[in-house]
Amino acid sequence: MDRAELGAFLRSRRERIGPADVGLPLGPRRRTPGLRREEVAALAFISPEYYARLEQARAPRPSREVLAGLTRALRLTDAERDHLHQLAGAPPSPAPGPPREVRRSTLDLVHRLPGAAAFVTSATLEVLAWNDLAAALMEDFSALPRRDRNLARRAFLGPRTEGRRLYGVSDAAAFERHAASRLRTAAVRYPDDPEVSALIHELLDGSAEFARLWKAREVDGEPTVRKTFRHPLVGPVTVNCDALELTDRDQQVVIYTAVPGSSSDQALRLLSVIGTQRMTTPG
Repeated sequence: MDRAELGAFLRSRRERIGPADVGLPLGPRRRTPGLRREEVAALAFISPEYYARLEQARAPRPSREVLAGLTRALRLTDAERDHLHQLAGAPPSPAPGPPREVRRSTLDLVHRLPGAAAFVTSATLEVLAWNDLAAALMEDFSALPRRDRNLARRAFLGPRTEGRRLYGVSDAAAFERHAASRLRTAAVRYPDDPEVSALIHELLDGSAEFARLWKAREVDGEPTVRKTFRHPLVGPVTVNCDALELTDRDQQVVIYTAVPGSSSDQALRLLSVIGTQRMTTPG
């Protein structure tokens, strides 16, 4: 535990937050920049005396509960929270499960790509966010319950829509290998998460192919740089595939784009107009 640096860090975080930021009145005769020590203590549910000793490098090692209260009171980012724990000699506990909350800036990015099908997946391949073109190319995720938005479950257990396996993609087998690898990593990273464990057991019980891949214990694979969707309305759509890793959230932003001017580009443009509506032929 680095008491001096811990105290200095707490003081620096306290001084950057104004009373209005945490719903406190400004009040008269406020000479201290940011919050007062007693205000931080109240927000963190600890005694003012103990918090003062922390800043003065005179306190014993804070518990994880105290550190959690300080993180909340001082509105620390994830990186700042981790730094606080390290200074206190108590490395942060691993996240109980894969983060599902998508950052606002990531959501904005996904929706500002109208010419690309873009979506965000969790560490277990649950689709967390998507734009309209991704829904038109793959399926309307908003119409599905949460459990059915998991691409690993979809790949290994179906259903097969209109005879198409996994949206009719050309690399279904490669994606299955990728999915098994991602889930093995998630199982190690989140060993106590019941949803991760339940998903893996469901796939082991329901898919001989997943059981075979799980037994192989592959933990990485070649990325797919191009794939073709066999779409029931616009036919084959060949797209380039890019995946952006959001390491702090253990999430991926997947982006599908077609070569400009190609027939697949025209198909995506048509899908952007059709959306998730189905075209019907007059009888």
